[in-house]
Amino acid sequence: MRRVLSMLSVSAVILGTAAQARADEPRPLDVNPWVSGSITALGAAGWIGSELGKASLVPTQCRWCDRTADGRDTVPGIDERVRNGLRWNDVKTPATASDVIGFAGLPVLVFGGLAAASVHEGGWKRTPEDFLVVTEAVMLAADLNQLVKFSFARERPFVHALPDAQKSSTAVPADNNLSFYSGHTTLAFSLATSAATVATLRGYRWAPVLWAVGLPAAAFVGYLRIAADKHYFTDVMVGALLGSAFGVGIPMLHRVRVNAGGVSMELVPMGNGLAITGAF
Repeated sequence: MRRVLSMLSVSAVILGTAAQARADEPRPLDVNPWVSGSITALGAAGWIGSELGKASLVPTQCRWCDRTADGRDTVPGIDERVRNGLRWNDVKTPATASDVIGFAGLPVLVFGGLAAASVHEGGWKRTPEDFLVVTEAVMLAADLNQLVKFSFARERPFVHALPDAQKSSTAVPADNNLSFYSGHTTLAFSLATSAATVATLRGYRWAPVLWAVGLPAAAFVGYLRIAADKHYFTDVMVGALLGSAFGVGIPMLHRVRVNAGGVSMELVPMGNGLAITGAF
């Protein structure tokens, strides 16, 4: 009887240790590299193509002009108030800062943080897959953003404030009517939320850090776009919402559903005692 109890105790300890080790391992994602890679590549090609052909794709005249036919201003009150409160006198500085942070600083922060979170859990083997899911979310969010911007053709705030005779003399006339909705903000929030969502789905212990750092950084990019007089408040809010929707939604499509049945165990004869076996 002592041998039986001893065998049961040892087997239970081994089983408990194995279950704990398995619970502590990062969870898998259901990612087909060929499918996700193709979607990402097509999305990137579409975005690059739309940027290269912007001059011929974007209407030369605004479709959403925030004014009536007789010239009366119809900018929504919240957009006007936020613009007046947050716009800098030197609009070039926040415009440059939003480019640097949005297209360089934040990607380095997000991808670097996600890689560090993966390595902290035991190595680089999950990092390429994590990066692919994040990039897939970002490119799909960017493509929708381009489609909407080109379709709505909302006049940018700084262009709206110019006399009609000066509107065609801006630095980049093809950009004049691309206010809705903010591409920089979409990029920032899709990056931050997709990386944090991937880390959360994986069970990385550094996932809360990615949320805590990424979201304020993305919000700061949106603020800079208003300060630079490139976007209205509503442009930035829609960019944040839709960027976050893709950032959370695309990784969630790759989550692996775990059988919630728990652990089943049975006693199996083994030599001079009994052993416990389990199915997870």
